[in-house]
Amino acid sequence: MGLKMLLVDDEALARSRLRTLLADCAAPAAEVTGEAANAAQAMEHLRRQTFDAVLLDIHMPGADGLALAGVLRGLPDAPAVVFVTAYAEHAVTAFDLEAVDYLTKPVRLERLQLALNKVERAVQARQGGSEATEQEVLVIQDRGRTERVPVLEVLYFKAELKYVTVRTATRSYILDGSLSDLEERHGGQFLRVHRNALVSRRAVRALEKHFDPEEGEGWAVRLSGIDELLAVSRRQLSAVREALAN
Repeated sequence: MGLKMLLVDDEALARSRLRTLLADCAAPAAEVTGEAANAAQAMEHLRRQTFDAVLLDIHMPGADGLALAGVLRGLPDAPAVVFVTAYAEHAVTAFDLEAVDYLTKPVRLERLQLALNKVERAVQARQGGSEATEQEVLVIQDRGRTERVPVLEVLYFKAELKYVTVRTATRSYILDGSLSDLEERHGGQFLRVHRNALVSRRAVRALEKHFDPEEGEGWAVRLSGIDELLAVSRRQLSAVREALAN
């Protein structure tokens, strides 16, 4: 069974389109187990059953999606919130409300699948009951802003000259630090695949033959959520194979 989803949108056509897209999602899959046209209907569903995530419109009659998300934060088994809206200007507020993702209409299948990957990681963290893991964040200075990036969302760390690239499913950040420090702090969640790269153990999907212009023929690891391949050194090959086997 896939992730249990509640769709909240005052437009029936928008809910129908999301149902169709969700039916095509896999790894993780998702199942629509409730629909609501407004915040009041959504709360009725939430009183009767639990959901892994809510796909939530912002502009609706009555209480809007931002107000509903604020209420959801206080629930004991709060579902993950993914905003789905035609308006991009609420993104900052959405993430202040701890939304796991923010999609703009029309939603593409590939982008929705990335959001489900985030939901799955949030659900796993909640079920694991590890407060330390849930609270682990990287504090990154980015273009004059301070970004808090949950470690659970990081797909890989890659050393580049004097800095480290931090890659999530949706974007890249530049971190002033060293790969060895990151490995020491988060080694349980990440696997070294090369002298210059650590990858999320959760995100590893496949090991593939790969030709690198600098290193020649070798192996690379494929991660969920991104198309980019990361080279695997011969020294780390057996460790990557073992991680995949487990």
